[in-house]
Amino acid sequence: MSDNALVAGPPSLRAFLGRHPWPEEWLKKAAPLDCLWHFEIAARPEELWPIVSDTSRMNRAMGVSRMQFTEKDGVLQGSSVNAGFEQRWVEVPWRWVAERGLESTRVYERGFAFVGRGIFEMAMIGEERTRFDVYFGWVPRGLVSRALLRIGMSSLKRQFGRVLGEIEADARAGRPVLAPVRESRMPISPDGAARLESLATRLTSQGTAVDVVRKLVDFIKMAEDGELYRVQILPLARRWQLDADALLSACLRATRVGLLELSWDVICPHCRGVRTEARMLGEIPAKDTCEPCGIDFSTNGNNAVEITFRVHPSIREVERVFYCSAEPAFKKHIQVQQVVGPGSELTLETALRPGSYRLRVGAETDAATLEVGGVSDAREIRWRASQAKDDVRAAPEPTLVLVNDTDAPLAFVVEGRNWADEALRPDRLLNFSEFRDLYSEAYIGSDVQLSVGKQTVLFTDVVGSTALYASRGDPGTFVDVKRHFTEIYAVIRECRGVVVKTVGDAVMAAFAEPVDALRASRGIHQCFPPGRADLAIRVRVSLNTGPCIAVNLNTGMDFFGNTVNVAAKLQAFAGAGQTSFSGTTLDQPDVRAYLDGEKAVLVEARYRVPGAANDMLVLRWDVNP
Repeated sequence: MSDNALVAGPPSLRAFLGRHPWPEEWLKKAAPLDCLWHFEIAARPEELWPIVSDTSRMNRAMGVSRMQFTEKDGVLQGSSVNAGFEQRWVEVPWRWVAERGLESTRVYERGFAFVGRGIFEMAMIGEERTRFDVYFGWVPRGLVSRALLRIGMSSLKRQFGRVLGEIEADARAGRPVLAPVRESRMPISPDGAARLESLATRLTSQGTAVDVVRKLVDFIKMAEDGELYRVQILPLARRWQLDADALLSACLRATRVGLLELSWDVICPHCRGVRTEARMLGEIPAKDTCEPCGIDFSTNGNNAVEITFRVHPSIREVERVFYCSAEPAFKKHIQVQQVVGPGSELTLETALRPGSYRLRVGAETDAATLEVGGVSDAREIRWRASQAKDDVRAAPEPTLVLVNDTDAPLAFVVEGRNWADEALRPDRLLNFSEFRDLYSEAYIGSDVQLSVGKQTVLFTDVVGSTALYASRGDPGTFVDVKRHFTEIYAVIRECRGVVVKTVGDAVMAAFAEPVDALRASRGIHQCFPPGRADLAIRVRVSLNTGPCIAVNLNTGMDFFGNTVNVAAKLQAFAGAGQTSFSGTTLDQPDVRAYLDGEKAVLVEARYRVPGAANDMLVLRWDVNP
């Protein structure tokens, strides 16, 4: 929020309800019970939003009863017990504008009220100060329910004041602002603890780093269920200041001894929630459905699958515990989500920062692009539901006017285009040699094409293999080829690559980083220099970089696509001791710097790619002449 965007004093209840009126259908049930509280906090809205929008964590800190949620026919249904009475409701999709406010509505099937709603709003009232307005409204079922709700609201107001005060105190002291919102520790059972320690000892005896194992053990013992439900390796490694590969290795080994379980989670491209939790790679479906978002989607997208870990139930039963559905916290990429009635429009003040966003309506996959910042000085964007999906530009923190010119309610969504880097994707796992070793039986469903993102594919080939067979015979050549495979495998592993397959005397490997592939090619050539007495084998290497998919072919799990095809074709440009690679590989980050450091002399050639408009640049590096 800009520093000059300060507001006047707190709104009265009358003024607040003027902006957020009750629908007439609920006012016919009973007179509402409205509660509006104002708090002032020494923090900016952008600092406060991640805390208060995580309503599950806030509710837990305030002592609100646990909630259970189930999804049925695309509708989220909740339940809890308050004051000894069961409450059951349907959760209406939340509405929010990031760093401005949020609104939730619950339609009760059983409980104290017919309907309840909560609204949070934030407004800057000073350079480092925010007013936080909290509203709760109820349509009670009777006089007793009204009295109980009034008592509950009085208590909740005190709890809000307490928790917000603790957050402010932590901020002033320089402590993490989430520190007061701690989860209660749930001790592991004695039997579970004994099994955990036994398996930890087994892991360390197999060579897993002791410090990594101890951190895992303490985490499993002490963490709340919410932390253990989907263990994500990359943020956990950053939090523990560990090498991510070391933690991934430990967790993979832990799955093989029965300490953890591996999960392949299929992610909805809209809400980014988990739709399917596959226990094996082969169980990933080719297509999936998100009923709340109203879409069917393919699992071959770059971000369609995430890999997480679960604690084995023999050690600790982990439940997914809710204190709230916490929609904004679960959908951090969504900056604006609002429902606009038919023939209506809604004006919103946003906090959108410079960047690229998607503008979509409902479940549509065809979305416009909103570019915020840059050369545009447009302060207001009028977004009509029926308009063409043209790209739009605006200044930071634009006003959005959402126009529903149709005859049905529509959800307008503004979401960031970028995905967070916290997820462990299939490309990283399938490029991790230890996964291939531990899960050699893993396979992909016959109808699944799993995106593994950008890969650098490496092929090796024995030069002069016909003469080798003639001079050594089949048995001798087999021994030599097998030895050469062993040495190549070691280099590929050392350079953080993975062997995809062998074909005859050739090796196909893949690398997440192009520089690693070039290092591997150099290492491979150094293994087979001219004149080597004990192994008279020379090889050539070819590389190409680009998108690939993982598929299930006759040889098992394989990488497929034009990137692979071109990498194989480039073998024709290399001879013994040489590496040929595409101009695409040359243009990747750090590649030129690496080649300069090696004082590589490159010879250019052109490759006529069938069906392509232009020839491809090919470079040949004489590594080991």
